[in-house]
Amino acid sequence: MLPQFYQTHLQQHLTQTQFLVLTLLLNVLQSSKQVKLEHLARMFPYPITIESRCRKLQRFLKLPQLTLDLFWYPLITYWLTTYCQVGQTLAIVIDRTKWTSINLLMVSLVGERRAIPLYWTLLPKLDSSNVTEKISAIGQVLPLLKDYQVVVLGDR
Repeated sequence: MLPQFYQTHLQQHLTQTQFLVLTLLLNVLQSSKQVKLEHLARMFPYPITIESRCRKLQRFLKLPQLTLDLFWYPLITYWLTTYCQVGQTLAIVIDRTKWTSINLLMVSLVGERRAIPLYWTLLPKLDSSNVTEKISAIGQVLPLLKDYQVVVLGDR
């Protein structure tokens, strides 16, 4: 189940039905550990056909509320203010990974042998990211970390 602060925040930005769909989707993701839409639709506990479930999930995932600014950053800010002290040194890592035709640039907060994604973007090319793309990605998360000392880690 979702922690209470997640529930409170999400219920402010989603309708009751959208919140229910999100809760069900998260439960399906945790139990199936797959992200293929067709698989999720088959497992989704909704009394409609699989094709309708697939379309429902597609519509849900396209909601304008599901943006980093409205959906993810407030949760990260809450988490930081709850679990980190102002002025604390935080390590963020920037890394690019490629899966077949998907090229993803990600900035994550690292601590206690875990990484929490802060920002991610799909790169429109298949080769390495350049310094402009990396600076832009880091620039997206620095406002969230303005009260902390930040160390940036990366390869190359």
